[in-house]
Amino acid sequence: MELRPILSTLSRHKTAAALIVFEIALSCAIVCNALFLIAGRLERIDRPTGVDEQHVVAVQARGLSRDENAAALTTTDLNALRSIPGVANATSSVQTPFGNSNWGSSVRMTPDQRGETMGVSTYIGDGNFIATLGLDLVAGRNFNDGEIKDFGQMRADNAMSFPAVILSRATAERLFPDGDALGRSLYIWGDDPSRVVGVVDRLARPNDYAGPAAYEDTVIRPGRVPYSDGVYLLRVSDPTQRDAVLEQARAVLAEQGATRIIDAERAITLEAMRDRYYRQDRAMAWMLVAVIVALLVVTALGIVGLASFWVQQRSRQIGIRRALGATRGQILRYFQTENFLLATIGIVIGMLLAYALNQLLMQRYELPRLPLFYLPIGALVLWLLGQVAVYGPARRAALVPPAVATRGA
Repeated sequence: MELRPILSTLSRHKTAAALIVFEIALSCAIVCNALFLIAGRLERIDRPTGVDEQHVVAVQARGLSRDENAAALTTTDLNALRSIPGVANATSSVQTPFGNSNWGSSVRMTPDQRGETMGVSTYIGDGNFIATLGLDLVAGRNFNDGEIKDFGQMRADNAMSFPAVILSRATAERLFPDGDALGRSLYIWGDDPSRVVGVVDRLARPNDYAGPAAYEDTVIRPGRVPYSDGVYLLRVSDPTQRDAVLEQARAVLAEQGATRIIDAERAITLEAMRDRYYRQDRAMAWMLVAVIVALLVVTALGIVGLASFWVQQRSRQIGIRRALGATRGQILRYFQTENFLLATIGIVIGMLLAYALNQLLMQRYELPRLPLFYLPIGALVLWLLGQVAVYGPARRAALVPPAVATRGA
C-alpha cells in the first residue's frame, strides 16, 4: 500500500494525529518503566533465603519480668517442644528471616585493623540451628558442643567472644576471594579470633536495612540463646500440620512458664512471615498493574474515538475509493497502516521518554538502569493495542458502500 495518501491525510489533521502520537508516547514511557518496576518487585518477593521456609515455624515467649533461670528454662522448653508430635527439631535464635531485629556486626581480618572489612548480620544458634532451618552446609562442619556457649551469660559478662563461626557462601566469597575460607580466622566483636569451621549455601539477612547488595552477608555464631533474648524455631515434618504444631507449642510454653506471655501474633510460619514482610511490595506491584491497565484502556479508547471520527468524516472519500474499485480489505488495511504509522512515531518518542523517566527515577530513588529489552516489549504491547483498537472503526469503514460517493453531490 502506498503511504503518500495516508501521509497526505494525516497532514490535514495534524492536531488530532499529534494527540494520538503524544498519548502513545506517554503510554510507552510509563508502561516500560512500570513493567520494569513490577519485575523488580516480583524478583524481590521471590528472593530465596536459604531457609526451608515451608517446614519452619516460629514461636516467641516473653517474661513479665527478668528471668534469672532463662537458660535452664530454655533447655526445658526445647526438650518439650521437640516432644510435640510432628516436630522434627527445634532451636532458639536471636533473629529470624523477615524479622524486625537485625544483629549487625563488623568483620575485621586482623585484630589491629582500623575500620571494617564488611558488615554482616549475625545469627546465633546451637548445634540444631542449621538442621532446624534446613540450611545447606556446603563446606566444613557444624558447631561442636565445646564451641557452643551460654549467650545470655556472655551478654551479662559483656564477653562476646566466639571461637568458631559459620559463613554464608556470599560472605565467604567476599572475605576470602581465593575460595579457601575454612580454617581462616576473622575478628567480630572484640580482639579474639573466630575460626571459620563451615559454609552454608545461602542465609539471608532478616531484612533489607543494609540494602539489597548485602542481602546474604551473614554469619552464624555458636550460642545457646535463652528465650528472653530470642525466638524459638521449630522444624515440622509435615507442612500441613504447622498450625496444629503452633497451637501445641504455645500451650507447651505456657505450661513451662506461668509468668510468660506467648503472643499469638508471634506464633507464625516463616511463609506467613514472608507474606507479611513483602505485603507492601505486592501492593505496589498490583497498583502498577492497575496503572498500566488504566493507561492502556485510555489509550485504546483514544484510538477508537479518533479512528471513528475519521471514518465518519471520510465516508464520502471512502465511498469514492470503493466506487473506483478499492476492496474492503484495502480500506481495512488503509486504516490499520495509518494507525501503525502513528503508533510507530509515538513509540519512538516514547522510548526516548522512557529512558529519560528512568534517569529521573535513578537520580531520585536510586533505582537501577532500565534494561533495553523492556523497550521492545512496550513497543509490541502498544502496536498490538493500536491494531486491536482500530480494527472496529476500520471494519466499519470497509463496509461503507460505493453509493455513499453520490450523496450530497
